[in-house]
Amino acid sequence: MNLPNKLTLGRIITAIIILVMLMIPWYNLGINFPEYQIAGRITVNLKYIIAGILFVLAAITDFFDGKIARKRNLVTDFGKVMDAIADKVLVNGLLIILAYDGFISIAIPVIIITRDIFVDSFKMASGNKGKVVAASFTGKAKTMCMMIGMALTMFYNLPFEFIGVNVGYALILIATILSVISGVEYYFNTKEFFQAK
Repeated sequence: MNLPNKLTLGRIITAIIILVMLMIPWYNLGINFPEYQIAGRITVNLKYIIAGILFVLAAITDFFDGKIARKRNLVTDFGKVMDAIADKVLVNGLLIILAYDGFISIAIPVIIITRDIFVDSFKMASGNKGKVVAASFTGKAKTMCMMIGMALTMFYNLPFEFIGVNVGYALILIATILSVISGVEYYFNTKEFFQAK
């Protein structure tokens, strides 16, 4: 197995660890993660800080695995499939948990996941015809905003929380809007492959 694929599998494992750690009702097991007061008014839970650190590490591998694969000509079908799975598990799974825990609106994961279903269908339709639709600038900007926004959210929007500006949530909202726009772009770039004859 080449290095990019190892990084991708590592990201999947990290994503699963994050999700399991955040989903387990630790208090029922008699385990309570410590909470800390910052500046006397911001309460942070160590569980989310740890999850945030792991998320940042996973996001970094998402950047490097593709870059290394293209630079060293190590792009494989296995890597393409697993990379997509890793992204969905990491981002969509965590968005659901953030919504459940009240950090973001439940509408956000609903929109993102619905968009992903449509885009994956568009990719499948074009792939069956031998055409690969490259990621658009909008899609790349969406990914960047989402990753940074989710990381900031798990870090309790610090340091921006001190000035009362929820940058993390704003970036997630921007990413959600961009995801819809990029979904529409995918539709127009691939609609010729699945229109009824």
